[in-house]
Amino acid sequence: MLIDPTQSTLLVIDIQEKLIGAMSDPAGTLARARWLIAAGAELGLPTVFSEQYPKGLGPTVAALKEAAGAAEIVEKMHFSCVAGECLPASLLAREQVIVCGMETHVCVLQTVLGLRALGKQVFVVEDACDSRTAFSKAAGLQRMRDAGAQIVTREMVLFELLGSASHEKFRLISKTFLVGEQP
Repeated sequence: MLIDPTQSTLLVIDIQEKLIGAMSDPAGTLARARWLIAAGAELGLPTVFSEQYPKGLGPTVAALKEAAGAAEIVEKMHFSCVAGECLPASLLAREQVIVCGMETHVCVLQTVLGLRALGKQVFVVEDACDSRTAFSKAAGLQRMRDAGAQIVTREMVLFELLGSASHEKFRLISKTFLVGEQP
C-alpha cells in the first residue's frame, strides 16, 4: 500500500527537550525528524505532536514545532497515545498515520500497536525514530513490522506524498529537500 496524502497524518511522538539527549543519535534523529516535518508541512500534511509527561521531560523540541507551522500538541502519561486517549479526532478520522519519534521500543511501539488495533494503516519512519540503544530500536521496529506496520524512510514518505514528478510542488520539494547534503 502507498501513502495517500488525503488520508494521512504525521504523528511525532515525544521528541522532547529533556529526552532527546539520552537517545543513541540525538543530533541525527532531530535533524531527520525536522526534515520530515518540514517536508510534510510544505505538502500540507497535518501534524500532531505528543508529549510524554511534559512537566518532567519538557516540551517538544522548538525547532520541530517551528518546522511544522500549525500543529496540534497533545499531552499524555500513558506510553501509548492510543491508551492515553489523547489523539485528536482529526487524526483518528484518517486511515493512515505516519509515525516518527522516540523511544522506538516504548512509546512509538505501544502507540503503533494501538493504532493497528484500531485498524489504521501505519507507516513508521525508521530514520526519524530513535531509542537509547540501537538494539532496542531494532527490536521495536521488528515488532511493529510483525504487527503489520510498514517500515519506511523519510524519502519513501516524501515521494509517496508527491506521487508524481508532475506534482505542483515537486520542483520546490526537490530543490529544498533533495539537493545537497542530507541529514
